[in-house]
Amino acid sequence: MSQEKETEKKQKNTDKKGIKMPKKMPVGPGNFWNNMLSTILLLVALTFAYTYIVETKEEPEQLSLSQVVDQIKNGEVDQLVVRGSKIEISYVDTTRNSGEAKKETDAAVTDTLTNLGLSADELRSVKIDVQKETGLTYWLGIMAPFIFPLLLLLFIVWFFTRSVRGAGMQALNFGSSKARVIDPNDATQKVTFKDVAGAKEAKQELEEIVDFLKNPKKFLDIGAEIPKGVMMMGAPGTGKTLLARAVAGEAGVPFFSISGSEFVEMFVGVGASRVRDLFQMAKKAAPAIIFVDEIDAVGRIRGTGVGGGNDEREQTLNQILVEMDGFEPTEKVIVMAATNRPDVLDPALLRPGRFDRRVTIDLPDRDDRKAILDVHARKKPLAEDVNLDIIAQRTPGFSGADLYSLMNEGAILAARENRKKVGQFDLIRSIEKVMLGPERKSHVLSKRERLVTAYHEVGHALVASVLPYADPVQKISIISRGRAAGYTLKLPDEDRKMHTRKEFIDDIAMTLGGYVTEEMVFGDLTTGPSNDLQVVANLARDMVTKYGMSEKLGPVALEGTGGRLIGGGTSEDRGYSPQVAKAIDDEVARFIEEGKETAREILTKYRKALDVISEKLVEVETLERDEYETLLKQEGVIIQDAYKKMREEEEKTADPSKTLEKKEGSE
Repeated sequence: MSQEKETEKKQKNTDKKGIKMPKKMPVGPGNFWNNMLSTILLLVALTFAYTYIVETKEEPEQLSLSQVVDQIKNGEVDQLVVRGSKIEISYVDTTRNSGEAKKETDAAVTDTLTNLGLSADELRSVKIDVQKETGLTYWLGIMAPFIFPLLLLLFIVWFFTRSVRGAGMQALNFGSSKARVIDPNDATQKVTFKDVAGAKEAKQELEEIVDFLKNPKKFLDIGAEIPKGVMMMGAPGTGKTLLARAVAGEAGVPFFSISGSEFVEMFVGVGASRVRDLFQMAKKAAPAIIFVDEIDAVGRIRGTGVGGGNDEREQTLNQILVEMDGFEPTEKVIVMAATNRPDVLDPALLRPGRFDRRVTIDLPDRDDRKAILDVHARKKPLAEDVNLDIIAQRTPGFSGADLYSLMNEGAILAARENRKKVGQFDLIRSIEKVMLGPERKSHVLSKRERLVTAYHEVGHALVASVLPYADPVQKISIISRGRAAGYTLKLPDEDRKMHTRKEFIDDIAMTLGGYVTEEMVFGDLTTGPSNDLQVVANLARDMVTKYGMSEKLGPVALEGTGGRLIGGGTSEDRGYSPQVAKAIDDEVARFIEEGKETAREILTKYRKALDVISEKLVEVETLERDEYETLLKQEGVIIQDAYKKMREEEEKTADPSKTLEKKEGSE
């Protein structure tokens, strides 16, 4: 057993004072039938044992009184033992089995034998011992027919009610907190800021929490109150839970962790009871941290009309609000919560005095991705050719969890091929596996389908390579991954926080490159571009309704509010008239049609390059960036440097002297 498992076992068996806790008997259907089977087997074994003892014991010979008199006259009897109405006969011949006879209960044995013709001299020749039936054996013999059936009945009743009692004990503990506690002294589970790469601004915000938990007097003396609650907001996988654990590890305080869904049960009031129990546990262990993961499960906006006043979720949220209001500055208990849906949280949860501080954790940039990869590569033997800078460059938009999965998949690929070290090729393949899914080697395309797929993907790549504001192509492949028959991997050379209108327009044209290629080369369309058309339609509509990039409609946000609840159903609340809706549709269609024409012009101009690269792709199945760009240069295709042009235009716009000269010239 590993050290981590042993530590966890010790924590489960001890309370917070170090006292060993008794083990709880498991209660459940499986355990009930196991006990039932064991009891039946035990009863059968006892029955066989009793039968064996009774059968092996020699029963006394049953005699009549006249036979006893004859045996006494013949001198065969040595002793008579009288117990109540029973006479036990012992013979002179000790090898002979004893006998047994019955007498009248209200007459003496001597009178009975005399009346049967036994003389006084013959009677004196036999020892007669009269014993009264008393003691435990006597009473057990009398009460056994009544006691044993009663005991058996009581045992059956106890056995069948045992599971019911266990369920009752569980019901009594139903409202207790289910939080998991991490001991600050447990080195196997301790996490510090050194284990969390990136998120520099978030760690700076949280360092004040650590300082307060370590030195609360410094803050209290000056009249400062540390925030009672810290809301961690960010995309899934950005490290919200890890940062919360790091705060507890840095401060050296107990960490009470629970999920928001664990408060919600089908019985009203259970969630509120668990909240009270959780806060009581944390106050007793103060200074401590309470961490509620996915708090939006119970912290959604109230008053939506769903569930009524007895909604279990609202009851739980109300109890959380009350407990946080009841905090005193000296209690030294910090509540931390995490969510990736801050827009749905109740305003009362986010007001000052409750979750005072909000920490936003963004997706890591290139430098942060490199640092995260270094953390996950600590325990993995890397080959000499591994360059994590290149991996960080090729993974824009990856979260910390995605990078962990990437390194893990790389190690799995190396182990699968019986290699002792993880190579650069393993990590490159892992990027595609995390983004698109595993290779579907069993998905074999026909010769025509391979040709159509190759032309489709090269159409995407060729348009992207010519347009000045499209991302550069990193790889083209017709190997099926996930749900895609082939794919064109294009990634920016630099991380971008904002996107321009020109980038969106070029992106639409690039996405329609596969559609136009199929129509132009084969004179027909397949189902391959279906996802491309969805992407293009959504992007064009966002440009018009969300980003205000339509020249006709201007800078107006026309995005819908999501709908209103009417009679149990939903009705879309667009917030604009049917005339504006038609204008939006016209603008969306215009953006798509212009992108289609742009793609057609490029593919017509470089038709020879399209054919050559497509045939090469059918042959080799995969083209990397260097090989692909070499083919483009051989066919005379000029690759535009998008970022160089963008920087030149930005520098011209940002130069005050040039701006002033331009203004004076216009005047």
